[in-house]
Amino acid sequence: MRYRFLSLIVTTVALMLPLSAAHAEGKLKVIASFSVLGDMVKNVAGDDIELKTLVGANGDAHEYQPTPASVKDISEANLVITNGLGLEGWLPRMIESSGYKGKIVEATTGIKPLKLAEEEGEQHEGQDPHAWQNVANGKIYVANIRDALIAADKVHADDYRKNAENYLKKLDNLDAWVKTEIAKVPAEKRKVISTHDAFQYFAKAYNVEFLAPQGLSTESQPSAADVAKLEDQIRAQKITAVFFENMTDSRLIKQLEKDAGAYVGGTLYSDALSAENEPAPNYIAMFKHNVPALASAMLKNPAIAINE
Repeated sequence: MRYRFLSLIVTTVALMLPLSAAHAEGKLKVIASFSVLGDMVKNVAGDDIELKTLVGANGDAHEYQPTPASVKDISEANLVITNGLGLEGWLPRMIESSGYKGKIVEATTGIKPLKLAEEEGEQHEGQDPHAWQNVANGKIYVANIRDALIAADKVHADDYRKNAENYLKKLDNLDAWVKTEIAKVPAEKRKVISTHDAFQYFAKAYNVEFLAPQGLSTESQPSAADVAKLEDQIRAQKITAVFFENMTDSRLIKQLEKDAGAYVGGTLYSDALSAENEPAPNYIAMFKHNVPALASAMLKNPAIAINE
C-alpha cells in the first residue's frame, strides 16, 4: 500500500513537471501605458518579454478610454510601467477593475517635475507629465525600466542591462545632437508660437521659448477673428515660427503666411509617437523630426528680442 502511494506521488509530480517548465519558459507580460514608454520598454527588453501598450501610436494618453480587452490585459500582466506625474488619470480605476495586484513602476521616478504652465485666463495646479521631452530625462526613464525588468525577471537580467547600456549610448548621442542643432539658431531667434503644451521640459533643457497662440483653441477650427488675433501677436512679438494642431485649412495657413509673414512649421510630435510609416515611429525619431522642424522655423524669426 505504501509503495502504491509513493508511486502515485511520483506520477503526479511527473505530470506536473511539464506544466511547471512551460510556466518557467513563458515570457514576462508587461504593460506600458502609452506609445513613448512602450518604445523605451521595447528597446530595453528586446524579445524577452510580451509587451502590450495601452495607448498606441497617435493616441491621446490624457483622454484614453479603457476597453474591456485592455482591462483584461492588465489582469494578466506581471508588470505595469507608467509615466506618472498625473499623465494616466484613468489608470487607478482601471487597475482596480482588473484586480491586478502586481508591481506598478513609474518611469519618471527620480525626475524633478516642472509645474504645469499657466495659460491665459486659467491657473493649473500639479506637475507637468511630459518629462520625456528632455532626453536627459529619457535616460532616467530607461534606467527605471531596466531596473524594473531585472527585478521582475532575473533570468534575462544580463540582456536587460546590455540592451539598456546600448540604448543609453544612443540617447547620449541624441541629446548631444539636439543641443548642437539648437545651438545653430541664434539665442534671440529661439522663440516659437505653438498650440502644443507639452514642450516645457524641452524648452528648459534646450533654451527655446514656447509661447501659446492668442485666440486659438485646439478644440475647433479658428475663426477669422482668431486668425487676426494671432497675426497681431506675431507682429507684436516678432515671431514668425508657428506650429499648431488645429490649423488644417490650407487657405487660412496661406492667409497667415501672407498677412503676418509667419512661417508655419507643420506638426510637432509631443504626446504620442506616429505610426510606423509616419515621421516619428519611435522616441529617437520623434526628436529627429521635431528638432529640424523647430530649427528651420526659428531661423526665419527676426533677430529681435520679444521685449524690444
